[in-house]
Amino acid sequence: EEERASTPARSCWSHTFDMAVPVRLTEVADLAALGVTASCVKFGTCGMESDSFVTVCDSSDAATQVYLVELATRSVTKRPINAEAAIMNPVSKVLALRAGSQLQIFNLELRAKMSSATLEGVVYWRWTSTNTIALVTPTSVFHWAIDDQPVKVFDRHASLGEGTQIINYQVSSDHKWCLLVGIAQQAGTTKIQGTMQLFSLEKKVSQILQGHAGCFHSMKVSAADNSNGPPRTAQILCFEEQKKPLSADSSSQGGPPKLFVMEVGRDKDAPGGVFRLAPVPIPVPADAANDFPVAMLPDPKYDVLFMITKMGYLYMFDAYSGKALYRARITTDTVFVTCPADPNSGGGGIVGVTARRGQVLRASLNEATLVPYVVSTLGDHGLAIALASRLQLPGADDLYQSEFARLTSLRDVAGAAKLAAESPRGLLRTQETIDTFLAIPGQPGQPQPVFQYFHALLEKGKLNAFESIALARPVVQQGRAQFLEKWLTEEKLECTEDLGDLVRQEAPHMALSVYLRAGNAPGKVIQLFLERGEFDKIAPYASKVGYDCDYGRMLASLPPQPALEFAKHLSSQSLIDPNAVVDLFMGQAQGGMPPRVQETTAFLLEALKSNKPEEGYLQTKLLEINLRGGNPQVADAILQNQMFTHYDRRYVAQLCEAAGLPQRALEHYTDVDDIKRSLVSMISSAARGQGPPLNVDFVLSYFGSLSPEASLACLKELLQRDAPTNVHLCAQIAAKYSEQIGSDHLVALFESFRSYEGLFHYLGRIVNFSQEPNVHYKYVEAAARTANYDEVERVCRDSTVYDPKKVKDFLTEAKLADPRPLIHVCDRHGFVDEMTQYLYENKLTKYIEVYCHKVSPQHTPVVVGKLLDLDVNEDFIRTLLNSVGHACPVDDLVEQVERRNRLRLLQPWLEARVATGNQEAATHNAIGKIYVTLNRHPASFLTNDPFYDPKVLGEFCEKLDPSLAFLAYKRANGHCDDDLVR
Repeated sequence: EEERASTPARSCWSHTFDMAVPVRLTEVADLAALGVTASCVKFGTCGMESDSFVTVCDSSDAATQVYLVELATRSVTKRPINAEAAIMNPVSKVLALRAGSQLQIFNLELRAKMSSATLEGVVYWRWTSTNTIALVTPTSVFHWAIDDQPVKVFDRHASLGEGTQIINYQVSSDHKWCLLVGIAQQAGTTKIQGTMQLFSLEKKVSQILQGHAGCFHSMKVSAADNSNGPPRTAQILCFEEQKKPLSADSSSQGGPPKLFVMEVGRDKDAPGGVFRLAPVPIPVPADAANDFPVAMLPDPKYDVLFMITKMGYLYMFDAYSGKALYRARITTDTVFVTCPADPNSGGGGIVGVTARRGQVLRASLNEATLVPYVVSTLGDHGLAIALASRLQLPGADDLYQSEFARLTSLRDVAGAAKLAAESPRGLLRTQETIDTFLAIPGQPGQPQPVFQYFHALLEKGKLNAFESIALARPVVQQGRAQFLEKWLTEEKLECTEDLGDLVRQEAPHMALSVYLRAGNAPGKVIQLFLERGEFDKIAPYASKVGYDCDYGRMLASLPPQPALEFAKHLSSQSLIDPNAVVDLFMGQAQGGMPPRVQETTAFLLEALKSNKPEEGYLQTKLLEINLRGGNPQVADAILQNQMFTHYDRRYVAQLCEAAGLPQRALEHYTDVDDIKRSLVSMISSAARGQGPPLNVDFVLSYFGSLSPEASLACLKELLQRDAPTNVHLCAQIAAKYSEQIGSDHLVALFESFRSYEGLFHYLGRIVNFSQEPNVHYKYVEAAARTANYDEVERVCRDSTVYDPKKVKDFLTEAKLADPRPLIHVCDRHGFVDEMTQYLYENKLTKYIEVYCHKVSPQHTPVVVGKLLDLDVNEDFIRTLLNSVGHACPVDDLVEQVERRNRLRLLQPWLEARVATGNQEAATHNAIGKIYVTLNRHPASFLTNDPFYDPKVLGEFCEKLDPSLAFLAYKRANGHCDDDLVR
């Protein structure tokens, strides 16, 4: 290799690479061929922050311009920008420009300036992250965030002072460490000495290292003390160290260069210790004694380090051991700028640009040849096994086989288990290996060899399919499901359908997890979802994996309650036709099993809760299965709550009627014939005790929903079928809806059946509030016909609405035993003559006396007049007058008697009044007329009686004897002088 590497290439990079070497070298681009001025491709004017862009500032002409080379497409963009340096952001088209002390950042896609700053004497700069640029001046290091101004981080150490050229600057991925790299020519010699300043951002302290190149790298490391525990991520510092010579004398050489790999930022007393390798000498070719590294970069994909020297040598080291894996001279030109290659495109590695010629080279690890190269060329079997195990690479299969055979023959179970567990690509992780450990006899006090092997596998990572089953089988047999749960949680087992079947015997819940992860047993996953009642997970899972579920078969396989819950969920997600669920649940009757009425009801109540018109059939079905299935109370509750409105109302009404729910039937019938039949049936059944008790309130309320015509028809039907039984109910109905139906129609209805009792009860409920004369008249008539005389009397006495003549005529014809109703009507409405005649002719004279004495004494004159007309015995009249006494109006009485020329009839009654000291003018007028008529000392009376009215008696006497009239007028003391003169 030294011979091959030392042979200069005819072009700028070696043609001697073949397919057997562990490094793959490719040319990414030729900048000169792309039109970039080659002389400008040099340190300071050319930058490359990622494998996406190369920037070159060209000031060879009068007009300075910047080349932007996109490496993926090999396209070049030239921009007329006056800048001495330009660097592109590693992840976006954001360009930083430097011209003297002026610093600017532009977003090329948005064509906008993002930030600007001023800083004198910048000698080196680079992007340390996607939003931060490091700026190195002769004295200090600054960090410039895009949205801020440059901030000083630390001062340069004196050993990196004047005369030192800064060639690199690194910041660790955890942003806790900085590494500044500079080179300078050793005084008096041609040798280039390197110095690095390691700075802790946390502790604000620096450490000086002697070397030319270094980098930070994050990788997984195990405990330094080999204690158990998972690997951890460590922050590693890798650098080349070359001690300075003791003196400037060329014969006094410093130490050979060495590779240092050590963890930084971790306490030495931390558990597991600190990762650190012993310094490893770097194999420098004999012809490159004065060569020195210019760049060191890690490849995080493989955990290897690439180092490039001034003379164009490429080194590749294993970061875990520090051993050199490969060395070759890849170019005769200086690679002055490097960056990591994207591991996602081309397998990682590094990219570098050669000075002056502008070749962009990429070096990356060759997976296919690395291990065979280490075995055949380096002869390091241990390193080959370690690399093959860690990177899962081919090339060491025979080594693994022979080493495994050797360890098992020595009964080194732990060593063999570790070797097999770490074998690349699962080379030794086979059933044969498991059988080998099973065949090894166990040692007292130690786990069985096969379990030691499984332990090593679990420590390494995840078991494969047959390993998982081989481990799970004895665990399940021993009933130790907790171990399975732990391994599944840690994702240590490869989940397969067979493993799920095995685990299901002990722990169905874990089996579900296994099936889900296996991804090839959707039927079993869904079956476990069913068994666990996790119905809401079935449809999303089936949709996700593209599994066609037979939901009908699933429902049929479940017990009633789980089937119901599952059906509800399916319906809510529109995954099954509700009709199919109903058919399935109710179809259970086949085969001798009863239909699932309860479950069907619960399902439909949930499925139909939106009450949509298109669900009318199912609404009818829901009511039907309960009305016919022995649960009429359920249907009754549904109807009472008015949950649905689109079912077949007439059909449901018929079902309700047949199921003993007459009220619900009535609520649903619309045809009058149906209503009459159902109403009669309901009432008659209740009367016979063959149905539920009659709910009168319901009947009364129900009639409110009928038209007046329908109400009359129903009332007529009730009276026609069984008037004695139904008359009171009909009266209540008629009273409640009298205004809507009309009292005349209702009266006619009752009269058509000669149901005066019904009429009486009907009108009795409304008469006190009605203003219809006919209502009052008919009530009087009905009350009289049903012997409710008190009501007859009350209405006749109190009502102001009835037609008095019509009522008087009825009572006269009715000839009630008690004439008081007639008396009240005649007294109130001026029919005293007729009343008197009726009472006298019907030998009810005592009522005449009562009437005149207690009821209406003021009408006594009319009564006396009628009695005189009827030629009643005068003794009766005198007795009547004596009973009335002073309450009788004298003027009216005299007028009535005088008109009939029977004034003398009153003489005894009048004289008796005068004898009691009565001074009423009317009384004295009347007795005076009698005395004048009888010529019984009239002059004496006219002269001496001081209480008569001269005007009245004067006019009376004028007809009989003017001289008596003169005496009467004279008695007026001047008030009747005109009459006197006349």
